[in-house]
Amino acid sequence: MKHIIVFAGSNSTTSINKQLATYASQLVDDLNVTVLDLNDFEMPIYSSDREQAQGFPKQAVDFVNHLKGADGFIVSLAEHNGAYSSAFKNVFDWASRVEQKTFLNKPLLLMATSPGARGGASVLELASDRFPRHDANIIAQFSLPSFYENFSEGKISNEVIHLELLNKVKLFKESL
Repeated sequence: MKHIIVFAGSNSTTSINKQLATYASQLVDDLNVTVLDLNDFEMPIYSSDREQAQGFPKQAVDFVNHLKGADGFIVSLAEHNGAYSSAFKNVFDWASRVEQKTFLNKPLLLMATSPGARGGASVLELASDRFPRHDANIIAQFSLPSFYENFSEGKISNEVIHLELLNKVKLFKESL
């Protein structure tokens, strides 16, 4: 059975992106799913000096090993000031030093949501440019605008948007 890793690019305990990523993973049948929490991979802020003096933190190696053990990824990125959250950026910085081809050419469903109408569009644009340089095989992208208006009781409440996500999830599943 195929195995996917799911995570949000957020360290918030109430992350709307984690809610979205987890929900999307529940729409994919017949898969083993592991949901990661960035709080389990908290590390010192990346610096080349720190890497040279101390090597890689165990959490960075563990994160990369999770990625290596998966067949694909569902990732929903939080947008902070138009970019990645600092929590995700730090994990990504360390992970890319452990494994430069961080995403290992495995299928990736890339998503974002936010309380606003743009639904994390800026961070999706940033990631869709950056992630392929780290061997991301982005199969589909999905943006959920106005999270609190379109997501309730653990699912997307807007039928049109829900159908769009179902189509993206189908493409992702077919690529595994």
